[in-house]
Amino acid sequence: MSVDQKTVRRIAHLARIAVQEEDVPHLQGELNAILSFVEQLNEVNVEGVEPMTSVTPMVMKKRQDGITDGENAAKVLMNAPAREDDFFVVPKVIE
Repeated sequence: MSVDQKTVRRIAHLARIAVQEEDVPHLQGELNAILSFVEQLNEVNVEGVEPMTSVTPMVMKKRQDGITDGENAAKVLMNAPAREDDFFVVPKVIE
């Protein structure tokens, strides 16, 4: 798969990146090199290879998911520009 200059401009537009016209051919080459590398990776036989989250075997640390009320509303609201009781007051945005 390869991209043409029109596709490069479209990608830049979607990514909200300003690209000068003289940079388009260079970016086209860069994107085509990336896609070529990805195509090479698709050729690798990964049958029987377990998915990994790290290159070293490790167990993810987990904690119990407990619901609390925070128990420190005054501390949380200390810098709030506006508050009412234990709540932030925000401007109304929907009529």
